[in-house]
Amino acid sequence: MIAYPDTSFLCSVYRRQDHSARAHVHRRGMTEPLYYSRMLQFEFLQAIELQVFLFAQDRKRGYSRREADLMLADWDQDVAAGHVEFVPSDADEVIRYAVQLSRSHTAGGGHRSLDLLHLATAVHLGAKEFLSFDDRQVKLARRLGLATPLV
Repeated sequence: MIAYPDTSFLCSVYRRQDHSARAHVHRRGMTEPLYYSRMLQFEFLQAIELQVFLFAQDRKRGYSRREADLMLADWDQDVAAGHVEFVPSDADEVIRYAVQLSRSHTAGGGHRSLDLLHLATAVHLGAKEFLSFDDRQVKLARRLGLATPLV
């Protein structure tokens, strides 16, 4: 595996956002599938469902069920076509490494739990690149020796 994304990258691929153009350009240049773990899939799907909830509460926030369903259909099509591929990981090893990252980097960098889990997963799976539009994650990814080609 060469590249591992976080949720900011996935959301930019599957819904028009500020970084979507860069995400699509990078994705078109990739020679292998976009890899994901179950945790990444969960956070991505959870983020979509949360936006539907926010939209139902206030039409100026989030997005509609219809838009969410289109995103989910696009995701499912990409999985079925092999453009997005599941890679298994050892959850205990990932969490163990995320704890180490937390102890050594969170107090100074303000990292969220899931962000550390994404980075720990990328390292655990042997990724060379980390695909993210999150400045804190990018900075830590670089410290961990991962290339961050989107920034």
